[in-house]
Amino acid sequence: MLEAAKVARQKGMKVVALTGADGGKLAPLTDILLAAPARETPLIQQIHICLYHFICAEVEARIAPDTERQKNS
Repeated sequence: MLEAAKVARQKGMKVVALTGADGGKLAPLTDILLAAPARETPLIQQIHICLYHFICAEVEARIAPDTERQKNS
């Protein structure tokens, strides 16, 4: 992950990372760090699942806002 982030930055890409705790060595290499406030892997994974769902819902709402409104009607 560290090498991938370094290469992405060299290519001018944005780096978004989901991590646990403080992000460790990956944190300074990211443009956006979504760090789950935990150190236990199962808890971090549960938090990440919630983030995945939230991010997907936001992307859907912004790409196809009319479709999202129709689902909720």
